[in-house]
Amino acid sequence: MPEYRWYHYLISLAILAVAWEGLAIWLDIAAFPRLGPALAAFAEGVAPGGPLVGHFLASVYRVAASTAISLAIGVPLGLFLGRSGNPVGSVLVYLTYPVPKVVFLPVIMVVLGIGDESKIFLITLVIFFQILVTVKDAAANVSRGLIRSVQSLGGGEWEIYRHVILPAALPAIFTALRLSTGTAVAVLFFAETYATRHGLGSFVWDAWSMHDYEMMFAGVMAMALMGFGFYVVLDIAERFLCPWAEKRR
Repeated sequence: MPEYRWYHYLISLAILAVAWEGLAIWLDIAAFPRLGPALAAFAEGVAPGGPLVGHFLASVYRVAASTAISLAIGVPLGLFLGRSGNPVGSVLVYLTYPVPKVVFLPVIMVVLGIGDESKIFLITLVIFFQILVTVKDAAANVSRGLIRSVQSLGGGEWEIYRHVILPAALPAIFTALRLSTGTAVAVLFFAETYATRHGLGSFVWDAWSMHDYEMMFAGVMAMALMGFGFYVVLDIAERFLCPWAEKRR
């Protein structure tokens, strides 16, 4: 994980700003506003009493809850399947992972209602498999020599999981979390456009339907900011929990 300096962010933001302005000028359509009006709409939305703050917090809660649930279930199951090599469990994963989970949203909403529960369940259902597959493969590829070393010292299965499998799989777990963050934000937008009045997806959809494109892109900026925030949290957590991986790099 590279060390980013403040000027790296400034350069990246400058590139994005120039690309945005160039594309807006080239397209010259109302549906893609210039950067200035979009930033003004974003500032209006996040000002005290602005409409974006409540939607932002609702979306953050849904993504955070979904990620936590997926992590709590997917990591132990992935470690077990990777360590045990259970063929039935692996085949079940291979059969169910490719199924597009978003098609079940109508059924999920009938069972769980239109509140947070249905959104969180759908996001969890999608990113759980991303975490599970990545962790399973990482656990399966742990060096057998390391496992035999622990066994030679009298270590049992718990010691193998604790001192070998989990530490070896931790970098892959963080990689899976980064991938699942982007997926979670995408699924969040889809889930929040159905029968809900709270969340950034609903905010963006409503602004689009009213042809308020500046405010629509303000919502898009808020979604990008949310995803960036999760990435920063994951980077900090990885530095703290995987110092050996940082030294290897």
